[in-house]
Amino acid sequence: MAKRKRHDDFDDASRKSGFFGAFFRWMFVLAIWGGIVVGGVVLWYGKDLIELTRKSNFERKRSVVVLANDGQTVLANYGESSGKRVKVQDLPPYVGNAVLAIEDRRFYYHLGVDPIGLLRAAVMNWRQGRIVQGGSTITQQLAKNLFLKPDRTLKRKIQEAILAVWLEIKYTKEEILTSYLNRVYFGAGAYGIDAASRVYFDKTPERLTLEEAAMLAGLLKAPSRLSPEVNPDRAIERMNMVLTAMESSGFIDVKKEEEDKNSGKPTPPRKPFSLRSNNDGSRYFADWVLDRANELIGISGADLTIVTTLDHKLERVAQEAVRSSIDTFFKDAKRKPQGAVVVLERDGAVRAMIGGTNYRESQFNRATQALRQPGSSFKPFVYLAALEKGWRPGDPIEDAPIQLGSYAPANHDGQYYGLVPLSSAMALSLNTAAVRMAVEVGIDAVIDVAHRAGIKGEIVPNYSAALGTAEVSVIEMAQAYATIANYGIPTEPYGIVSIRDSENDVLYKHEAQPQPPVIDGDACRRLIAMMQEVVTRGTGGRAYPGFPVAGKTGTSSDYRDTWFVGMSGTAVAAVWVGHDDNTQMRKQYGGNAPAEIFRQVIKTAQEGRPIVAMTDADPYEMSFGSAFASEGLSGVFTRIFGSGETAQPMERNGQRMKPIVDERRFNN
Repeated sequence: MAKRKRHDDFDDASRKSGFFGAFFRWMFVLAIWGGIVVGGVVLWYGKDLIELTRKSNFERKRSVVVLANDGQTVLANYGESSGKRVKVQDLPPYVGNAVLAIEDRRFYYHLGVDPIGLLRAAVMNWRQGRIVQGGSTITQQLAKNLFLKPDRTLKRKIQEAILAVWLEIKYTKEEILTSYLNRVYFGAGAYGIDAASRVYFDKTPERLTLEEAAMLAGLLKAPSRLSPEVNPDRAIERMNMVLTAMESSGFIDVKKEEEDKNSGKPTPPRKPFSLRSNNDGSRYFADWVLDRANELIGISGADLTIVTTLDHKLERVAQEAVRSSIDTFFKDAKRKPQGAVVVLERDGAVRAMIGGTNYRESQFNRATQALRQPGSSFKPFVYLAALEKGWRPGDPIEDAPIQLGSYAPANHDGQYYGLVPLSSAMALSLNTAAVRMAVEVGIDAVIDVAHRAGIKGEIVPNYSAALGTAEVSVIEMAQAYATIANYGIPTEPYGIVSIRDSENDVLYKHEAQPQPPVIDGDACRRLIAMMQEVVTRGTGGRAYPGFPVAGKTGTSSDYRDTWFVGMSGTAVAAVWVGHDDNTQMRKQYGGNAPAEIFRQVIKTAQEGRPIVAMTDADPYEMSFGSAFASEGLSGVFTRIFGSGETAQPMERNGQRMKPIVDERRFNN
């Protein structure tokens, strides 16, 4: 029996030996074939890379030229605003480690491509059912930035991996990280860690604190959306995420760092650095365009030429109009306010954008980044909601004190005029009439109209929203009014016509996408007729340029924000004037500086173009009957205004409508 057992053991050992032998033979064969396949792929996709690697130059700065709509006028050249080159060895250790923790924590352990990182990203994306995490290493990102176009193809990904391995063989880890930090885009037109440090924190990168380094590292995922100026709360949230990643990766000891650090929460002042332009307002637009370009084609290292929609002549006029108007209306003020302007074509093309009075002093773009209360310039959405529900411009609305719980809005001067037509309530910007209109149609309907028009932010559903208490950006207001100008057809503001690389290959070209109407077209026509009354006989008289325009003034509480938003037959313009810190201005209204700026800007925008009617709607449609219609517009004005107490009261459906007197007293 013993012999039998030993024989069986021998047979089992032989079978195991045969199995493992076969397994290893097959693995060896598969390895050979795998090597052949990989070698073939490398040869096939790598044949085009030989010439590229011969030209590798870590010192070369990326050039991005932004041109006006004529394709020749240079608005900005970002090749000279990349900051100086720094070495990672000369920076505090946490600067590079912050980037590694959030972008490539296995940087020092892979050879250009990280299989573990790729597997982890694949699992995460599979669980989420969408792309939420990428598997590219810093070396791969640098390879793409140095050599490749931003094509999202399998060929480019394979070439990227090949080049990443080549970089790892040719250069040290420190050299690769140094090159990456000097070339990567941090938003606000800043390429490289030196430029970003100066733009966001007004200091060299050698002086960055841990929190500042973490905030900059957090920008890399989405420089526009995570900017501490555009969204400071999300920037801080992202910074904390980076700090947590640094701790879990062993890059920092949080307790020790908290004991050692001597800085608080980062508060970027956005000071200037290496700006060749003086006070050229087009830099605000160019920065905005550059962020849009990176969203459209990805962050690439290719040299780019971006042709934009900007009319440089109109831009200069808008810039000078802001300066001169502020100087005129605030000549005795101890501190001058800021101003912002956006001019849109009816298709959404941005023809002018002023983000502030002086780019050198502040690069914060108040046209796109600031959120301010629009005041009465929000009222058109109230009346638009009513017009959609069947109201007409001549229908009467009561202007009288109103109490809604604890909310009791009042007119600017404390005067009330009883029953007035909607067109007059709009023209003279009567607060209680607007709030009563919001009650009639429902505040939810008003909010719905505003959102459909293009207002993107949250609007709290209370009746004070009818007077413009929600916060909006200047470009949002321009977009919303453009929807009205297009009779309910929405449009998205855009600034890029085309993007080309150094080989003149087109990387992007704007193509208009037709949109269905989102607001009733007839309601928009009637509203435009009402807004023309704002200029011809209401609060916006200073905005009249000599040809038909429509618009609305706006002044927020305590004179903190002043607006004029309006349109001609060819363009839409939104103007804001106020202080960055939201302090009060002394007795300033939307009918003052903003209306004057609008007049100058819209007049230039109209030059060389035919003057066309904005609407065929009658501002007194269905209001006074055929007798008034037969008297013509001058007769209607006489019947409305009269001369103080001698004006004839009007009746509609048995209701007496008080005459409107001395409209010059209304300025909001």
